Amino acid sequence: MPQQNPRMPPPLAPRLAPLEEGDWDDVLKGVVATAGPLNVFATLGRHRELFASWLEFSSMLLLRGTLSARVRELAILRTARNSRCAYEWAHHVPTGREAGLTDDEIVALGGALDAHAWAPQDWAVVAAADELHNTGTLSDAVWTLLARRLDERGLIELVMLIGHHRMLAYALNTLRVQPDAAT
Repeated sequence: MPQQNPRMPPPLAPRLAPLEEGDWDDVLKGVVATAGPLNVFATLGRHRELFASWLEFSSMLLLRGTLSARVRELAILRTARNSRCAYEWAHHVPTGREAGLTDDEIVALGGALDAHAWAPQDWAVVAAADELHNTGTLSDAVWTLLARRLDERGLIELVMLIGHHRMLAYALNTLRVQPDAAT
């Protein structure tokens, strides 16, 4: 069962420790009551105003978006791989399984794009994550493949989802947020 991706660097000591429970504000307490005491929340919660704004945006993409869970997790795991973000990878492998990704697919998300026989619609999502990572835009060919599967809201959301998780990976990697014990 794939958990650690070989592309991920070994964890380093955190630059900012997660907030202790006694220092949590009401927003962080509410999130923890729903999602659990994840290090991402207790670390980003050190900047209360930014955390509250980020939480709204992130929740839209993860909980209230138009993309299927499978598409969402394909994009997030591939972005975690491209960003070398061990935290996102460890957190989203179980979520990917819940969304229907097989262990073979999860392993393939950690490798070369064409090393796996992706279904065309899945290939387009993984290729989009790679192209955005490598070029900052999508080619007409990948856009056309995505547009066959997603409506215009889904197209916008996919690009925003990938960009959001790239930005989050920057923060998680730089702050050295440690993977949670449960993931």
